Amino acid sequence: MFSQIGPLEIVLVIVVLLVIFGPKRLPSLGKSLGTGMREFKDSITGEDKQREQADAPDRPALTQAQADAAATPAAESAPEQRG
Repeated sequence: MFSQIGPLEIVLVIVVLLVIFGPKRLPSLGKSLGTGMREFKDSITGEDKQREQADAPDRPALTQAQADAAATPAAESAPEQRG
């Protein structure tokens, strides 16, 4: 039944999408759909982990002193609660 999808069916689907979502929202809808499909594919194939490992040398790792220094101002700025 669904084995042959021709140009008429594709045009019909596009017209229905334009009526439902409007021409202004279709590009963002397509972008989010593509991003979701890419993330799904990466999670199945494991390419995301390979990308993170390949990007890791580009970004310097924080030392323990840098991590402590970044966390300290947030703790000091919080008001003390007195009971």
